[in-house]
Amino acid sequence: MIRLGLRLATAGGREAVLRLVVIGVAVALGVGMLLSALAGIHALTAQNARYAWLNTGAAPSTVTGADPLWWQAREDYFQGRPVVRVDLAATSPRSPVPPGLARLPGPGEYYASPDLAALLRTTPADQLGGRFPGHPVGTIGRAALPAPDSLVVVVGHPPEEMAARDATRVSAIATADPANCARCVVGIDRDGMLLLLSVVSAAMIFPVLMFIGTATRLAAARREQRFAAMRLVGATPRQVSALAAAESAVAAVAGTVAGFGLYLLLRPAIARVPFTGARFFVEDLSLRAVDVLVVGVGVPVGAAVAAWLALRRVRISPLGVSRRVTPRPPRAWRVVPLLLGLGELALVVGHRPGSTDGQTAAYLSGFLVTMAGLVVAGPWLTMVGSRLLASRARRPAALIAARRLADSPQAGFRAVSGLVLALFVVAAATGIITTIIANRGAPRADSVAARTLTTSFWQNRVPEGQHRPAADDVPAALRSVPGVRHVYVVRANPAEPQVVLAPIGPGDPPPPEWWPGLISCAELSGTPEYGQCPPGARVVTVSTNLLLSGPMVAPLAGQVPVWPAVDLDPADVDRLPVISVVVDTDGSDAARERARTLLETALPLGSLPSTVAEDQSDFTRQLVQWQRLADVVMLASLPIAGCGLAVAVVGGLTERKRPFSMLRLAGVPLAVLRRVVLLESVVPLVVVAAVAIGTGFLAAHLFISAQMEYRLEPPGSGFYLMVAAGLALSLAIVASALPLLRRITGPETARNE
Repeated sequence: MIRLGLRLATAGGREAVLRLVVIGVAVALGVGMLLSALAGIHALTAQNARYAWLNTGAAPSTVTGADPLWWQAREDYFQGRPVVRVDLAATSPRSPVPPGLARLPGPGEYYASPDLAALLRTTPADQLGGRFPGHPVGTIGRAALPAPDSLVVVVGHPPEEMAARDATRVSAIATADPANCARCVVGIDRDGMLLLLSVVSAAMIFPVLMFIGTATRLAAARREQRFAAMRLVGATPRQVSALAAAESAVAAVAGTVAGFGLYLLLRPAIARVPFTGARFFVEDLSLRAVDVLVVGVGVPVGAAVAAWLALRRVRISPLGVSRRVTPRPPRAWRVVPLLLGLGELALVVGHRPGSTDGQTAAYLSGFLVTMAGLVVAGPWLTMVGSRLLASRARRPAALIAARRLADSPQAGFRAVSGLVLALFVVAAATGIITTIIANRGAPRADSVAARTLTTSFWQNRVPEGQHRPAADDVPAALRSVPGVRHVYVVRANPAEPQVVLAPIGPGDPPPPEWWPGLISCAELSGTPEYGQCPPGARVVTVSTNLLLSGPMVAPLAGQVPVWPAVDLDPADVDRLPVISVVVDTDGSDAARERARTLLETALPLGSLPSTVAEDQSDFTRQLVQWQRLADVVMLASLPIAGCGLAVAVVGGLTERKRPFSMLRLAGVPLAVLRRVVLLESVVPLVVVAAVAIGTGFLAAHLFISAQMEYRLEPPGSGFYLMVAAGLALSLAIVASALPLLRRITGPETARNE
């Protein structure tokens, strides 16, 4: 029976070949996406493991041997790109060596990553190279680089110099995977990224699975008739099932092989997409033997099972094919699950659970019920769209298409069902990300928060007994740097604790703990962007960066603070230790980097200079990558849905070629029939897209309102343009199948049928 099934699959004429090709293409797309998702998970694990050594010294280590290593890791920036800087000092030749280094750098030596070494060769030293004392002695190897374009530098110092810093003595280089390390401070939120990649993969693969199901049903009526005839001449249900499975397995095996080739072809392009904020090494996008085995065997088996289920009516009875009646129209109750899901999300707005686990369960269940509700409500929505089209029909094509959809809305919705979850996920993700960026995103490039550099000494505490920076330690050359407008010196306030509490939200006044510094009103005058003094005040308390902001939130837009006055003499304030230096630049890269280099070399005990925009760049960059993932889902799902529509159109045409032929013989123009077919595809596609996007935005609004108390910010025009372009491409794919209508509806079809 298997040999007969293979012969029927390959010797059934152009129709059989077309069906095999379409199924093979659908399987290849699904396998390629599935393999890419699996490889992305493995690449995520490999990239995260290479962050491990950077967590050395994150927590004080117990020195057990006689060969400790002084270690200090900090994050620097260059033109908005993060630079990981590791300062260290060996205490003996047997001190541990980080991965990727041939040996430990001595005083006046440093190792740089390949991309940073290239920047050092092409960038003026006063903007970058001057930060690293000495000369390069080598390049950091791949084993220590999380990504191909990582900027990492390891600088050597004398032990006595590192002892005077806020450094840690360690006896070993960290090797713990950040995903399994509670105290690690550098690395990827692997669980979160795995959840995100899983959701994205499901959103991308679901349309492909629906495409496979649609392709399997291509020419289903003719195949059912053929198998029913076999049943009438004595074939058993088991034999018919074997024939159907063999036909589908042929295409599935070919598609699986093509899918592996598609994955290998796309792997270099996937590696360049910064899903985690950094690119992958191509070699990291690898597959395990179990992945190859499961996909290589599971996909053809799954396709065979799908074919077995699709032709179940023939197995029940050889006459089951002829017993066809118009299905009952879907009822309005199908909307209930959708309303229940949205109702659950709305309930969380007023009654948010107190625990994180409770909130996760509430949101997750709400979104899952909403997505299931969209699928259940799809046929009813299609029927409503068809009735609306029929009520406004002024031409025969619109009326015929509306009646056809109303007769079988399940079939009309089935072709676009794969689009529902993809558009819902994309719309919800876009709404949430757009709102968060609008409220907590990085400041504009021309804002005061993007052009103001700050280095502080209260975050990295100066060791006991060491010199606290004074005004004379601030390099005078800062004021002569082209593009530097002003240099402010903020001094310690003996009356305030030098700590920072939880970040404030937009509109909240900053607590006093964010005003640990003092500055004279004479120095602050003339620059209202950094705040004003009350009338008659000579000294005020200010935040360390002179902005109403903590390290993790943007300055309050448009708000000029009036700093609280302090009854102190400016002369007494001038003798207090410096806790921060604030440099106001014109926002140019050259001015900002020259000032940064001067501050780092003159004040090595302070935190590395940064702007508020740079401090927030990691969070903003992560949001942008999530948005890119959402865009990938949309751009991939819409054309796949269009392919599914095209297959459904071809299948519908082949099954209805006799009625269409009779209409042409009766005088109906071919253009009218083409409009009928096109409208049958347009109505479900547009209705489903509109409802899915609207539901996604509503779910995003409910989530944002409950979790962050933000108002939903509408996405930019780019989102709508992408949706419109994707829908247009889907319809163009459908239109490409319309020329088939002329060939299959000629007079010979009506005569032969």
